[in-house]
Amino acid sequence: MSAPLSTPTKPAGKGIGIGETAVVRLKRLLEERNTPEAGLRLAVKGGGCSGLAYHMEWTEKAKERDKVFERDGVRVFVDPKSYLYLMGTELVYEETLLAAGFKLQNPNEKTACGCGESFSV
Repeated sequence: MSAPLSTPTKPAGKGIGIGETAVVRLKRLLEERNTPEAGLRLAVKGGGCSGLAYHMEWTEKAKERDKVFERDGVRVFVDPKSYLYLMGTELVYEETLLAAGFKLQNPNEKTACGCGESFSV
């Protein structure tokens, strides 16, 4: 049996995992932006119909207290407060007939709204 070609998609311990589909899409987007050192910032903010909402944005570098997760050259930054809600989460990219986008598979969610962007713990 041969060794796997890439690192596991599930987060190790309580980290943030970056799935293979997310790695491929993020690499393409970073190349299009011509900012290979940049990364995706994941955050949790108050709001939404379930109380908390996910927020994603590009950032050029990590802030001083950020936790940084990397897979195959792609980086994800998470501030310490948001990390409390995101421990064990996996970032994936999904394409369906109706929509395409990044999705957070968060094992800490107790309830979520239909849009998938708002949740509670």
